[in-house]
Amino acid sequence: MGARIVTTRPRSAGGGEIQKSHSPADASRRHSSADADAGCDARSVDGMAPSAHRTIGFNGYAVKFSPFAPTRLAVASAQNYGIIGNGAQIIGDIDPVSGEFIESCRFHTQDGLYDCAWSEGHENVIVSACGDGSVKVWDVAAGPRANPLRSLHEHTHEVYATSWNLAGARDTFLTASWDDTIKLWSIDRGESLRTFAEHGYCVYAAEWSPHHADVFASASGDCLLKIWDLRQPHATLSVPVHDYEALCCDWNKWNDCVVATGSVDKSVRLWDIRNPSRELQTLVGHDYAVRRVKCSPHAENVVYTCSYDMTVGMWDWKSPTPLMKRWAHHTEFAVGLDTSCLIEGLIASCGWDEMMHAWNAVDGSPPPAQVIPRPGPGVGFPPPAPTLGAPVPPRA
Repeated sequence: MGARIVTTRPRSAGGGEIQKSHSPADASRRHSSADADAGCDARSVDGMAPSAHRTIGFNGYAVKFSPFAPTRLAVASAQNYGIIGNGAQIIGDIDPVSGEFIESCRFHTQDGLYDCAWSEGHENVIVSACGDGSVKVWDVAAGPRANPLRSLHEHTHEVYATSWNLAGARDTFLTASWDDTIKLWSIDRGESLRTFAEHGYCVYAAEWSPHHADVFASASGDCLLKIWDLRQPHATLSVPVHDYEALCCDWNKWNDCVVATGSVDKSVRLWDIRNPSRELQTLVGHDYAVRRVKCSPHAENVVYTCSYDMTVGMWDWKSPTPLMKRWAHHTEFAVGLDTSCLIEGLIASCGWDEMMHAWNAVDGSPPPAQVIPRPGPGVGFPPPAPTLGAPVPPRA
């Protein structure tokens, strides 16, 4: 199995009504509802202390905030930097006073986990993208013996990304894979509803539009951003967005025509899909590949990034000097990033240093502190980062 450092291809060559949801106003309503359901004081949550948690023996790949509980987080992780070994889907809650992350459950898999997505229709359901080509569906309120609820296995290579439908059919989700395809699933069915196979390289990201229930975007190692509409037989737009592999994408939460992409070329670009002949803005400042980009749900002009340079960035893409803040609290690749739709400014990151951090980027709270992990199970020296563009040995 090839090392999962995403810089080159990891295997040898061989018509309906538009529904809208998840608007800023909708997010605000969900914030109030979730606070009430959780029985917590929104003011105390907004002033939450920074949180740092070590996922002992497992290197973080993705971190996701619950859309229902303001302080709940999920971390998808893998042993041995995702090269070989097991995976763990970790669920927990942050104590709003102390900042301590309290694990509530941990589900283990036989291969690494590289992404996860919370259900938009059920607060206890989450899906995980697995290195063996499967998709695991979990119920965090049930015990280990009742999980996984489903194991969906149609992809022929690693599943690297997953995204839940935000805007309409909240029982459906997407998976993107190194087999060059994207699949559409329903939580109620054991087989996929549709396969999208128009990328020419590994698909590293697939993201539902938060505005339109039938529309999603994908980013691939073929350097393309594609826009898809479920009502159409093929992709409705295909844009060469970077000169090197496109590793991530995300929709602007305030403008349904703006998409951000991140790449091996170390940059983030903003695109208006109505006129994609030229990018709106290019954000330059990372020293290595940009692994994830997230558009703020609370400010149209703000995006967050994390990179193999071990930093997290905050950017104002409408400013002539866009870099607002940069955090260097990770000691290995920073590969997981998310923003809370329930609490303004609350973000989280995770990385290969076995650390998950959560902090508020805008309310004046202390920034995350660097933690040097002590040697322990699964802790060692990571493999060297490959030179950009260098070939990765094919899998046996």
